Amino acid sequence: MKPLLRALAAFALLASAASAQPIQDDPFLWLEEVDGARAMQWVEGQNARSAAKLERDPRYAPMLAQARAIFTAKDRIPTPHSRAGGIDNLWQDETNTHGLWRHTTEASYRKAAPAWRVLLDLDALSKAESRNWIWKGATCLKPAETTCLVRLSNGGGDAVDIREFDAAAGRFVDAGFRFGEGKQYVDWLDRDTLVVERAWTPEEVTTSGYPFVMKTVRRDGAVRELFRGQQTDVGVNHVLLRGDAGRVDGLLAARGVSFFETEYFLLGDGAPQRIPLPLKAQQQDYVDGQVVFTLQEAWGGFQAGALIAYDLAELKRGPAAAKPRLIFQPGPRQAIQQVAATDGKLVVVLLEDVKGAVDAWDYAAGRWSAKRLPLPKDANVTLVDTASKDDELFVTVEGFLEPTSLWLADAASGQAAKVKALPPRFGASTHIVEQFWATSSDGAKIPYFVVRPKAAKLDGSIPTLMYGYGGFEVAKPPIYMPEAGKLWMERGGAYVIANIRGGGEFGPAWHQSVLREKRQLSFDDFAAVARDLFARKITSPRRLGIYGRSNGGVLTTVSMTQHPELWNAIVIESPLIDMLRYHKLSAGASWVGEYGDPDVPADRAFIAKYSAYQNLKPGVRYPEVYITTNTRDDRVHPGHARKFAARLEAMGIPYLYYEQTFGGHANDADPELNARRWARHYVYLAQKLMD
Repeated sequence: MKPLLRALAAFALLASAASAQPIQDDPFLWLEEVDGARAMQWVEGQNARSAAKLERDPRYAPMLAQARAIFTAKDRIPTPHSRAGGIDNLWQDETNTHGLWRHTTEASYRKAAPAWRVLLDLDALSKAESRNWIWKGATCLKPAETTCLVRLSNGGGDAVDIREFDAAAGRFVDAGFRFGEGKQYVDWLDRDTLVVERAWTPEEVTTSGYPFVMKTVRRDGAVRELFRGQQTDVGVNHVLLRGDAGRVDGLLAARGVSFFETEYFLLGDGAPQRIPLPLKAQQQDYVDGQVVFTLQEAWGGFQAGALIAYDLAELKRGPAAAKPRLIFQPGPRQAIQQVAATDGKLVVVLLEDVKGAVDAWDYAAGRWSAKRLPLPKDANVTLVDTASKDDELFVTVEGFLEPTSLWLADAASGQAAKVKALPPRFGASTHIVEQFWATSSDGAKIPYFVVRPKAAKLDGSIPTLMYGYGGFEVAKPPIYMPEAGKLWMERGGAYVIANIRGGGEFGPAWHQSVLREKRQLSFDDFAAVARDLFARKITSPRRLGIYGRSNGGVLTTVSMTQHPELWNAIVIESPLIDMLRYHKLSAGASWVGEYGDPDVPADRAFIAKYSAYQNLKPGVRYPEVYITTNTRDDRVHPGHARKFAARLEAMGIPYLYYEQTFGGHANDADPELNARRWARHYVYLAQKLMD
């Protein structure tokens, strides 16, 4: 028997008894060896085959040129980060693919051509050290913010190398703080003391791959343990509560019992004291002595979604006697998206019917009051940065057809003004934006946005790409997508975002309604949107393609196996797919609260019903899918994508597979590779939906 037929026969046995057969029967486990010689040889062969089909298409070269122009354009908005009285930015272009960490004054930043001073050249550093250093940010000692801890990832994964950096001198500190590569979290307690969570020993890491022991580390080498979670936790993180001039007013330990459940402890001289909160609560920020949390479940007279605060002084006197106060309770069509503090205000970004708004809250005389910032309506608003020295904040405003603009607002005065704008990257005048609601299998109304050509006939012939995510309470509002506009919509395509359940568009209930055994409803929502598009004659199965990444990989692969008749193209990127084994790979164990635990028989039974890896069936005509991932993705294991492609191959089902060798889970660390990535995506979609 040929090797592929042997593998297929073995897997057919596995699939027919998914709830009983041990996972070890999987014939493609060898593809989980990330850098294994056999696995990488397979990857190279797959890349060559897919590149031949996609990159030799006559559309690839012009699409690549257009995508490259977008991702390396000199007139992009440099994303601002306030530091040391000025503005930092990480800039990448065709010359600086790894990027330049640079700084300018606030006044200079507002000019069309700011005068930047380069602090760190990541391309030069990568060359000197023979690494692929990808920027992951810097944490700087307040109030001066000139002594920093720089986080660098070799290849773009979540594991980082941390080094002390003198931003005033523009160099790493000789014999300064240094922590080798790992998933770790570090911050300053004072100039000579850090609070650190990392794998202190090989055993001090959770089953999800994150640290669970918090310690202080001093320059003289002294180490002291502050808090210890359990190996079965997701992980432990510190929360520093900083007051005036960066003063540390308090320190919390956040023990992640599961991905959505956290215990918070106030640390001090004695034993850790647990703060009275439900497990489904998230600490957001600290302002005016108030520790701010959101609630993901009803508790203590507060409804799910509420924004509440504890007074730190009361907590220090004894958490059991402290009383939380309500700041804000979102309405049924509202959802809190972001919360952050300025020097003296609390900034809350909302979605209202999946459209953005920003409120600035003030705490005085024991009461909270709010004012809405004057920003454009019917647009998506994202908080980019807040200042700790005053009450200024940067936000971006954008829409499907409205280029991103950067606004500077003052939470104290309530003023806001546009300071920068992205030039149009595609001709938007030919398209319109519409919002519709589909009816899912249980009668729930599911909103979705359509961006389509105005002049196109509604006869089902519009090539349409539908995107979905539906997980982890992550909302997907309208955003400006230059690459989609230029490479897809300018060529006559339509774009759809399906705001299916599982996301955060309408708060915790929208997310929690499809957790675990209810997951099928999220998949039903997605199919319902497709059918609604057909009923409106916007598109048809022949012209409809779908795209999802990460958790969206579960969605798209299940959509493929459950409804192959609804789509003609499927882009599956950085995906979760093998849901009977996901908890054994990379950070997968941290997500059992979302999907269930395959090691629990009852959970395994409902997961096995939909897991696409086990539900491919011989004799079914599936669309030829395009699967893509990244070798250096240490969050969602590349084995998911590899094994799915291998199983398709074993079953004789057509597919394309491409694996970029660095870039991490986001897969966008390098602008040139990102341009190639999107060019391949849209060539595939054009071949399937436009030809």
